[in-house]
Amino acid sequence: MSEIFDFPFRKILAVAASDAPTPGGGSVSAMVGALGVAMTAMVGNLTVGKPKFADVEPQVKEITGAAYFIINKLEKLVAADIAAFGKFMEVYRMPKNTEEEKAKRDELMQKALKTATDTPMEVARTLLEALEITERLAKIGNKMAISDAGVAAYVCEAAIKAVLLSADINIPMIKDEDYVKGILAEKERIVSEVKRLKDAAVAVVQERMK
Repeated sequence: MSEIFDFPFRKILAVAASDAPTPGGGSVSAMVGALGVAMTAMVGNLTVGKPKFADVEPQVKEITGAAYFIINKLEKLVAADIAAFGKFMEVYRMPKNTEEEKAKRDELMQKALKTATDTPMEVARTLLEALEITERLAKIGNKMAISDAGVAAYVCEAAIKAVLLSADINIPMIKDEDYVKGILAEKERIVSEVKRLKDAAVAVVQERMK
């Protein structure tokens, strides 16, 4: 399933809608986020090379390059998310007939749960970067396509909030209190930043569309 980015879109929808365990919520959120960042790249590409925007072209090129980097990273994170769920299920199916088997399974389950939490958290961090560059581009991108910067902001916000649910579902089962405390604190920070950046980007977009 790690090659899902090579699937026709219709097949992605079919597999996601089926009873197959992957792609699940984390992977779907990352793929949706990649579509959002693609809108950022598009606005950048529609700005670069236009004489009217020559003064901001260096910044726009940097932002557009960053958007492509983020899309590539999200592709890798989708594969990582699918692999993490596979590992979780592998551990879940381990025997637990003896105390020794139970202890081993519990130890590996805690590791699998952390991995299955770390991956969506990394997706959220990555999409937060996407929101940061989108907010920057909203101020200087081609006005003829600026509504798509707003689309990018809304889609990335939704994808971040969605992918964090894939972390939330694991947290109650993780016994490492310090780890959980750190994840919850980071989640709170990310959600706050997401709102600020989305609101700022959309406000600029709406003003520039007038």
